[in-house]
Amino acid sequence: MNRTGLLACAPFPWQCVTREPCQLGESPFWHPLERSLYWLDIAARQVLRMEEASGIVQTWDMPTEPGCMAPAASGGLVLALRDGVFRAHHWGGALERIATLDYDPAFMRANDGKCDAMGRFWIGTIDETKSAHNAALYCLDCRSAGAALVQRRAGPATTANGLAWSPDDRTLYWVDTPSHAVQAWNFDSLSGTLTAQRQFHQFAPRENSDGLGSYGGRPDGAAVDVLGNYFVAMYEGRRVCQLAPDGTLLAQWETPAQCPTMPCFGGEDLQTLYLTTARQKRSEEELKALPLSGHVLSMRVEVPGLPVNFFLD
Repeated sequence: MNRTGLLACAPFPWQCVTREPCQLGESPFWHPLERSLYWLDIAARQVLRMEEASGIVQTWDMPTEPGCMAPAASGGLVLALRDGVFRAHHWGGALERIATLDYDPAFMRANDGKCDAMGRFWIGTIDETKSAHNAALYCLDCRSAGAALVQRRAGPATTANGLAWSPDDRTLYWVDTPSHAVQAWNFDSLSGTLTAQRQFHQFAPRENSDGLGSYGGRPDGAAVDVLGNYFVAMYEGRRVCQLAPDGTLLAQWETPAQCPTMPCFGGEDLQTLYLTTARQKRSEEELKALPLSGHVLSMRVEVPGLPVNFFLD
């Protein structure tokens, strides 16, 4: 454990929440009952949580890389690790395998994911070779007695990201990061089926292979506010973008890290936007210029975000 400090990040609108950086921060969510922020360090194989009142960060080591997680309504967490989906009934508790996804963990793992409003756990995967294009989006339903039901809902892809739902629960958003495009589907919340796929927003691809230059980044993790605006972290783009419900770019905020990874809304009023970032495989020159890379950042926003959905089992 370590006590965090609150550091100013001028001239950016962000504050730094953590004292120690992650290698690959991801999958943040605000737990309203515990008044705590949870997130992952995928590369370090850790789950982290910070109590709002004390500012203390706790860490929990995992046996393999955790790609995503969600709080469970009956307590504890559901976690998608490299080699399966596991249930932990309390912090630091035993990991009980509840499902296995259809991929080879030698070169694939779970990545971005979260629960829908009905309590199903949606898990995207990543092809670490970046060549097979065989990642997908899976839905895990454990609400009925008996075996867990796993269904493939979208794909193929290379790097699954950007999962989120509209406030009316009628639209699902998902990203294959290398495509630089956010996709949208009509979503049936009762059945969990996706129809009418269309492009929600296309970001500009990287044109200069020799350096970042004016590159605006590629879409990574995302969150949605109560008005239906889609907030997406732009990996390597040093910014977070806000897209309107029709896909129009409304605003963007520069970040003090080249690689923001995923936002979430938190705090009692859900008007604090938290943001995880990465520092792994970044150059010494970049990390010297952007020392907050890998830290969790936050800023206040005018419109509240949607609360986290809980896993049901």
